[in-house]
Amino acid sequence: MIYLILPCGSNFGWGICGKYLVKELCDLCEATLITEQFDAGDIGDELDYHFLKSKLDHQQKEILTIGKAIQRFDYPVLQAITDQTLRPWLINLKGTFNAGYTFFEMNVLPPQSIQNGIDKFDMIVTGSKWCEEVLRNHGLNRVTTIIQGIDPQLFNPAHSEKELFKDRFVVFSGGKFEFRKGQDIVIRAYKVLQDRHPDVMLVNAWYNPWPFSMKTMETSPYINCETTETDFLKAVSSILHANGIDIDRVVNVLPKKNAQMARLYKNTDVGLFPNRCEGGTNLVLMEYMACGKPVIATFSSGHKDIINPSNSIIIKKMKPLNINSEGILQAVWDDPDLEETIAHLEAAYQNRDTLKLIGDRAGADLSQMTWKRTGKRFHRLLVNQSV
Repeated sequence: MIYLILPCGSNFGWGICGKYLVKELCDLCEATLITEQFDAGDIGDELDYHFLKSKLDHQQKEILTIGKAIQRFDYPVLQAITDQTLRPWLINLKGTFNAGYTFFEMNVLPPQSIQNGIDKFDMIVTGSKWCEEVLRNHGLNRVTTIIQGIDPQLFNPAHSEKELFKDRFVVFSGGKFEFRKGQDIVIRAYKVLQDRHPDVMLVNAWYNPWPFSMKTMETSPYINCETTETDFLKAVSSILHANGIDIDRVVNVLPKKNAQMARLYKNTDVGLFPNRCEGGTNLVLMEYMACGKPVIATFSSGHKDIINPSNSIIIKKMKPLNINSEGILQAVWDDPDLEETIAHLEAAYQNRDTLKLIGDRAGADLSQMTWKRTGKRFHRLLVNQSV
């Protein structure tokens, strides 16, 4: 028996991760789930919903409202760590072996965060080698990396040729619209391609429900991000128009169920991911590549666990970028070079045959990086306390 304390959902990173970990670990051993309340709409699939519901602890409501008293289980526990404080998602739950799973981008960690990691967990599992290195550099030794997976039933290279827009060169960009994700560089680079070639299009999946996160784009030196629109689609269109993008050649995509994204990916030609930092391996990048599609991406942070010169087009030129809050250094990210990004995008447009070979290699590589593999590594950790 193991206990899993994880978010579950269908349209945000932690929710997708939690849902798949529960499913895979339940296939390997008896497991009980403790999580926030959810319904079928949150999970996005009726079968998954009823399966996850069947794994909920029958005393879940009492456990979640128990207050500060420590609840102890006679079994191993895997908990989400949802921010860089390194505190358990549910602070009052302890098991015979306590593992935490974490993704973070703010890599200048205060002493209290490190102490939390030492005090609260027997092992911290990171979603990327980059995060593991950050923790080790801060003095944490009980740490390892287990990367996320993809669902090969949904994301695979089968029928990866476009069925739509066959006469266009379609650039895809995904991830919530914020400075860290680098959509300002996407806009600037795509603008150059748009002005050179009348047959290019941009498809973006940038939905961001958090205004404070979207507001970080105002620090960009590359684009004008001012808008008076409060509706997300209108705001994105306003920003694109203000930066010279032809809106008639843009498709703005609202959130979709994870299972619906493969068709979107397969109707584009190249994914552009000039992200400044990824604490995980960037699930959108992984799923896009798993569909046999080539990417242009920064060789930085969590991306480095996935991309290589054979399966992607790498943005190598980067400079350190200090991220401050109220004058205090919070992180150092990698700021990608705009001109190199533009050059890669133009080369992709001009060399479609090479692009297909890169996509084929991406699909083959990502077919091995499944949630089943991720689940097996967590099972080995929780049951045998070895990785």
